Amino acid sequence: MAKPPLSLEGYKAPDATEAEQGRPYDESETNRAWEDFLTFGDLRRKNAPVRGIIEASWQRSVEQGVNARGKGSHLVASPDDLYELRLKNDDLLGSSAETFRRVAAVLGDAATMLIITDKNAVVLEVGGDQRTIDAGHDIRLEVGAAWSETITGTNGIGTALVTGRPVHVHAAEHFSEGIKAWTCVGSPIRSPIDGSIIGIVDFSGPQAIFHRHNVALAVVAANHIELALSEKIRIERMRLLEASISRMPGMNSADGVVILDRFGRVVHHNDMASNRLRRIAQSQDLSIGMQLLPSSEGVLAADLAKGLPEGLREQRIEPLLIDGAVKGAMLVLASKPRVNLTGSRMAPTASAALLSAKEAVIGCSEVLLSAIERVERAALGRSAILLEGETGVGKELFARLVHAAGQKTGKEPFVAFNCGAVSKELLGGELFGHAPGAFTGATREGKPGRFELAHGGVLSLDEIGELPLDLQPYLLRVLEERAVYRLGDSKPRPVDVRLVASTNRNLKQEVAEGRFRKDLYFRVGVVKITIPPLRDRVGDVEILIDHFSRHFATTYSTQPPRFEAATMELLRHYSWPGNVRELRNLIEHLVLMTLTGIVTPRDLPEDFLEIAGQSPAVSPPSGHRPTSDGEEVARFDEMERRAIERAVANAGGNIATAAEKLGLSRATLYRKLHQYRSRT
Repeated sequence: MAKPPLSLEGYKAPDATEAEQGRPYDESETNRAWEDFLTFGDLRRKNAPVRGIIEASWQRSVEQGVNARGKGSHLVASPDDLYELRLKNDDLLGSSAETFRRVAAVLGDAATMLIITDKNAVVLEVGGDQRTIDAGHDIRLEVGAAWSETITGTNGIGTALVTGRPVHVHAAEHFSEGIKAWTCVGSPIRSPIDGSIIGIVDFSGPQAIFHRHNVALAVVAANHIELALSEKIRIERMRLLEASISRMPGMNSADGVVILDRFGRVVHHNDMASNRLRRIAQSQDLSIGMQLLPSSEGVLAADLAKGLPEGLREQRIEPLLIDGAVKGAMLVLASKPRVNLTGSRMAPTASAALLSAKEAVIGCSEVLLSAIERVERAALGRSAILLEGETGVGKELFARLVHAAGQKTGKEPFVAFNCGAVSKELLGGELFGHAPGAFTGATREGKPGRFELAHGGVLSLDEIGELPLDLQPYLLRVLEERAVYRLGDSKPRPVDVRLVASTNRNLKQEVAEGRFRKDLYFRVGVVKITIPPLRDRVGDVEILIDHFSRHFATTYSTQPPRFEAATMELLRHYSWPGNVRELRNLIEHLVLMTLTGIVTPRDLPEDFLEIAGQSPAVSPPSGHRPTSDGEEVARFDEMERRAIERAVANAGGNIATAAEKLGLSRATLYRKLHQYRSRT
């Protein structure tokens, strides 16, 4: 949208009180009135040449204990606080930049500095004549300084903020003696959303710059900033609507849809939404600008559902991201009640556990939601479940989801065990327990295994493909007989355990190659569910980046980083061989290591950039021959091989350290090393 010219055409001056009309400024008389005011607490002479707005401000300054002999602001924000303030006011600063440039052109060489403050009168930006800016340091009229009436008394910034009107304060009209050589004009900048004051635009300089038309210029400048803000909000609203389109698949055409901005306010809703809201929450009709979510300075809470009114917390709500940052949310008011797959038999504590387990699986892609739904349905039965998926996709989170969705009381145990994390000699005792003195190193009292510990609940066996062949018959026997025999003991111990096995191997191929028993494969895989890799979860990378950025920012007491568009493009198209675990580790690295708070491609680790440059998920250049499936697999294997060899080299050959860095178990890393080295 083209910007209108910066001029005074059509400008109508704000209404003025009688005390402000036709009252000539007399510096000596004003100073005498100020001395009387400080001495007696009021203007003793009836015809004192002091405007009503100034007298009222002097009165407030006295009541607030402002030092009349002060020399400007005495409160300046620290660099860290100022950085945070500028981030919170990013929209205001961005929308005022062009107006700053154009006002400077109008003023020419006038000895005037231009100032933008936040809603609390803290200076965020200065511009204009450099000599005047330098002189402003003497009274702390500078970036980071607070110029509210409570700090500096009567002045163009603070008084405009209190009155909500354009204000000029000329020389002796200031309350504090140390700033009486200055003239300033302040005009409020109002939010296009609700009309609240979000900042002040101010022109300040020596007495000689005073002219009444400067008030008009300040008003016009504020109006132009408000227009720029309105345009920014309009564009952001359109981008929120575009972002919501990718979340539409799977929705019912009769569902109510409400789009919220980053302030938690309604910016759009469809025709169904008002009826649904009345039915679900007995609320009034929706209106644009109505606030449904709490927001701190335009930042929504990480847990969106908890911020909703109580009657809406069971409804579907998803974050909407623009350039990698949460800029709003989409609330779906379902036309049909949400089905509780576990029925009325679920206790309140179990229901809370299910909600917590589902919230732990971050993402809204169609393939992920489909996997979640399959897991919830499978949890209704008692059959063993096999979760298949690449390393780092979050298989244990889905195992916990099985446990939560299948609970009745909320007290059933969940026991997780990684078959690749212990040696073959100790594995049997860990799984099945042992009798007293059953083998060298066994305890005198004996020890229950993981099956006994999981009695009545769920046993999650990760990397079941690492289970040695000679132990596989024992596992099969436990599953068939629903009883466990401790090593060295012939006494059966009944166990009621729901087995959830997981693997990153192709167990079917393992069976064909004789490394996994066929009968055990069919027993543990009664229900098989594939957890999708991150590269197939369209739209989830942005959501996970935001989630982990907030999480680690809270952990390390810092601000979540912002991501340049070019950086987000690289992250979106990366193939993520380490999946969610790799993304999590990368974001933790960036939160700790990015100094400016803005992540550029240069901030990404060298290893990441090297792999991303040949990632098969990156679209090939125009005219490039598409690769076959076999070539894609070969390229992926080569990429994984190089990453593994680099990690082992960086760890000085220490396999345990390299495995931890890669997010793999030692057994898996040994297997992959053997696999790749056998090909050379």
